[in-house]
Formats: sequence, structure tokens, C-alpha cells
Amino acid sequence: MGKLTAEAVVDRMVPRTPRLSPDGRWVVFVSAPVGRAGKHPDSALQLAPADAGERPRELAPAAAEDREPRWSPDAEWVYFLSDRAERGTAQVYRVRRDGGAPERLTDRRTGVRDYVVLPDGGGLVLIAPEETDRLADPRVRVVEGGLDRVPGAAGPAPRATWDTVERPDRLWLLDPATLATRALGDFGRRHVVEAALRPDGTTLAVLTWSVADRDPGLFEPGLHLLDVATGARSELGVPALEASSLTWWRDEAGWRLGYLGLTPPALIGGQAVFEVDGDGTHRNRTAGASRCPTELAGTGGGPPLALFAEGLDTTVRRLEPATGTFAELTRARGGLQFLTVGGGKIAAVASTAAEPDAVHAGPPEGPLTRLGEPPLRGIRLGTQERLFYRAEDGLDLDGLLILPPGRTRDDGPFPLVTLVHGGPYDRYADRFHLAWYPSGQWLAAAGFAVFLPNPRGGLGHGHAFAASVAGDVGGAEFTDLLAGVDLLVEEGVAEEGRLGIGGGSHGGFMAAWAVSQTDRFAAALVSAGVIDWPLLAATGDHTRFEAALGGPENSPITHAHRIRTPVLILHGEDDTNVPLSQAQLLHRALRDREHEYVVYPRENHSIRERGHQLDVLRRTREWFSRWLPPA
Repeated sequence: MGKLTAEAVVDRMVPRTPRLSPDGRWVVFVSAPVGRAGKHPDSALQLAPADAGERPRELAPAAAEDREPRWSPDAEWVYFLSDRAERGTAQVYRVRRDGGAPERLTDRRTGVRDYVVLPDGGGLVLIAPEETDRLADPRVRVVEGGLDRVPGAAGPAPRATWDTVERPDRLWLLDPATLATRALGDFGRRHVVEAALRPDGTTLAVLTWSVADRDPGLFEPGLHLLDVATGARSELGVPALEASSLTWWRDEAGWRLGYLGLTPPALIGGQAVFEVDGDGTHRNRTAGASRCPTELAGTGGGPPLALFAEGLDTTVRRLEPATGTFAELTRARGGLQFLTVGGGKIAAVASTAAEPDAVHAGPPEGPLTRLGEPPLRGIRLGTQERLFYRAEDGLDLDGLLILPPGRTRDDGPFPLVTLVHGGPYDRYADRFHLAWYPSGQWLAAAGFAVFLPNPRGGLGHGHAFAASVAGDVGGAEFTDLLAGVDLLVEEGVAEEGRLGIGGGSHGGFMAAWAVSQTDRFAAALVSAGVIDWPLLAATGDHTRFEAALGGPENSPITHAHRIRTPVLILHGEDDTNVPLSQAQLLHRALRDREHEYVVYPRENHSIRERGHQLDVLRRTREWFSRWLPPA
């Protein structure tokens, strides 16, 4: 059996966004390495028969980022976005299913973000900004040499990049004969986020924001209907925040529209499936459920399918129009994502405890068959087991334990690293845990036992479970972590003197919070972690959401004087989600104590460059090995 190396992790090819052909015979999907080797990402289209009769083959190869594949109604053509003409600027192409040179269909200076294929050769609907210069924000002024002006106006250019109003995306209709485009519909200054074509080809459901800025403190969502032929627009009321996955279906009463969105009225909580009535009423179809919908997929007019996170597993369910509930079709032990439907079949990217992400296809009721060879063959893996335990207040919790390869519980106790997931609305499913960040299998290969807990606030146990951390992150959520650690120490799996904790984003917050509350942990990793909630609410991408999670008393910086644990701080220099100022606060607070502070240039919230990912893996493994060395 081979040894797990950092190169094997970051060079691994990972599939995403499979699309089944309308006849259900073919699957096209995107495949890309974990790490980005150059300035721009590279990815490729792969085509495979849905019955797994042949190995996947590359479609339209090029040194480019190819993504967002779509099928023509007759399944003869595959449409896709690619930056092969100009890196970093995506245009729409199409290629025949049986191969050949791809045809370029758009040539927009600002590129194309998304598109919809119209039936019967009717062209495309593009989602793209206007081909004009980026607008300056009239609220921002620059004073230089006594000159007061708006940035971007006539006069000398400012020496820095200042705030601007993001250019909103519009709808454009592409003529298939001439490839000319014209504006479709009039949404004023509203930003088009998503569009979904009704299966009869006549009407688009369109989701918009009042502004293009991602900050949810600024945008006001809207839902509209648009006649494709005339551009006439009608309103469908105000959707839930974070609305996505617009999906059509038909029942005895006519066409229905649904989507995923945050369960109202709070900003913190689980996703729900909403159905829109003709009068603009938005009804929650999953109210009170103990499971969480993660994806919604149309079936070409029949009842939609949905993926649900249910504890450590994932289910495929179908909406039953008579009852308004979702009936289980199949249960996957582990993770499913990127659900697609065609020709009575489904396809998705699936993963289990022992098998990395791979595209699978089959009937909705299962079983699903893997397309292609399993990744990472011949690598020795740690044994992964499910954990079920109770919180301090009696709440039922779950999580995972990964032991070093070839070891059992009888070989313990082991040094234990607790890795906390991000979100907090996320989870550890019973899937394969190996990624560019310090993950379960990566640390297990170095001799650590790894605890992957699912504390309250996460995904998979319904809305109330997710909403319970609002305004109190680090409260009962933290004691949930300690309950799992205590159990593993009591059972002889973990050694009390060799406990570590780490995580990224919200997991980074939890690691920083943990070492500000207790000295039990011998080492900590804080990657892109939240250190000051009020500062994050003022400077990050998700203002109101962050303010709803915590305040000064929930901030590690408030209690940083208590930290005695060695801390490794990792952060991307250009992080807009959790800005670098968060890491700087912790670094300065610990200037007289044991810590290491690492900043990765050009990186945002997720580390993408291959060299940086290799450094993250090696540095974190060395850090935990230094402070809680394996036996």
C-alpha cells in the first residue's frame, strides 16, 4: 500500500457538476485538480455513458477552465463556459457529443457568468453584465491636491483601488443564427442572480438582488416571471434570504415553482424548500423537519427531487404533491452533491468513508453505479467509525472518529486532534475526509486519532438545531465538542495530555475560542478564524449574519489574555469573508506567547494555489506533531 503524500492530496482530480443528458444515456461533468498550479484554474469536461459501460473521456480538451456544462434538448450538443480564448473571462461554447472542435458562441468583453439553453434551437439566455466600464460608488470621494471628485470621474486616477458599486448582471437573448445579443426584460438596476426556464420553454423564473454586492446587509431579493418571447415581467413576491435552486414542476393545478432558502424569520438557521403560490405567497414545504434540504432538482415537469442531509447520511427524496411532503427514495451512507436528473435517472457526486468523490448514476431508488475508476487506489487509509453521544444538556449528537491506518481502538490511547467544521451551518457526513486543509485522513496518516464532531448549529438535524447557536456561538456549541472529547478519553481512545484542536473559518473561531476557555489542548490551529465578531460584522462579506452569531463576549480577542496553548495562525492575505485583520488581532494578542503566524499572498478565504496548499498540509502536520507527538 502506498503512502499518503501532500502531492497526492492537492493533485487529486475531483469531479463536480455532473449533468445527465435529457435521454438519460450520458453524463458530462467537470474534473479539476484540488490545487491550482498557475494563475488561473484549470478544469476539463469529461463525458461518460450513464450505464458505466465505458470509461470517461475528455471532451474539447484545452488549457482552460471549462465549467457549467449543459445539454441541448436533443442530447447532440454539450454547451459549456470556458476561458480558453482569454484566461479569466468566460464565454459560451458548444461541442458535439461525439467530439470535434468546439464552437464559440459569445464574445463579450465582460464575459458570461451563467446561461440557459432554450428549446428547439431558440438560442440562449445569458446572464452577464453590461459591456460598460465599472461604475464608481458615488458615496466614495477622493481628495488630492485640493481636488474633490468621485473615483472614476474625469481627472487623475486615484493611487488606490476604492469601493465601487458592483456591476449588476442582466439577461441577454442570444440569436442562434447571427450570434447577436439583445437585452431581455427590464429589471432596472437590479442584479440577476439566477434564472430557470419552465419546461414548456415559454417562461423564465428570475431571482434578483437590489444590488450586486454580495453583502446580505445590502441586497433585497426579488422573484419574477419573464415571458421569453416578449420580455414582459410579473412579480412573485419577496423570496427568503439566500434563495437559490429555482425549480419548476407541474401538478393538477398547473405549473409550480420552488426554491431553497433560509427558514424565516431569523438569519441563523436551516435551509428550507419553499413553494410559490400564484398570488406570490411563499410556503415552507419542510417546516418542522428534522432533516435539512441541500439541493433541489427538476425532473422535466414531474415532482422535483431533493437531497437531504440526515445526520451522517444523505437521502434522495421526491416531493409528493398530494401531501406536500418529501418521500425517501434512497439513502446514501455518506455524501451526495450536485444532483442532476434526466431520462428517468439521476446522477450525483458521491463519497463514502473509504472512497473519494466520484460521479455515480442510476435510478432514483438506487443503486447508483460509479463512473470510472476509484481515485487514490493503493493508498493506505485510516479506519473511520461513526460516533453517537449526548451533549451536557442531553441533546443527541453525532460525529466521526478516524484512527491511524492499520490501528484499532485497542492500540490506544492516541494523540487526538479535534477538527471543527466551518459554517457553522455545515456538517461532517460519513464520507471521505481528505482535502487541502488539515483533514481527517491527512492527520490520521501521521499517527493521530481525529475527532470530527457535529455540534449544534450545524446541518443535518433540522432548523431548530441549526438556529440554536444564534447570538451564542461558543456556548453550548463548545460544550458539545468537549462532551465528545471526554467520551473518547474515557473510552481510552484519546490521551488527556495529548489533545489538539483546529479548524478553518467558523472552525477556526471554535479553535481560538476553545484555547481561550481551557488549557486542556496542547496545540491549536486557527485557519481563517473569527477573532472579533463586531469587527467581522463591519468588515466581512456577511455583515448581518455575523452580527447575528456573536458579539464581544463571544469573541476570542476578549479572552485572549487567557490563552496559554501554542497556536498556529493561517490566513489568506486577500480574504474578504474573514479579513486578515482578524488574524492580525490574534497575532498581536499572542506576541509574548508561543505561536506562529503565516499569511498566504493572493489568497482569499480558501487557499487555492498548489504551493500554498502543500505548505498548509505539511505545516499543520508538523505543528501537531511537535506539540502532541504520536507514539
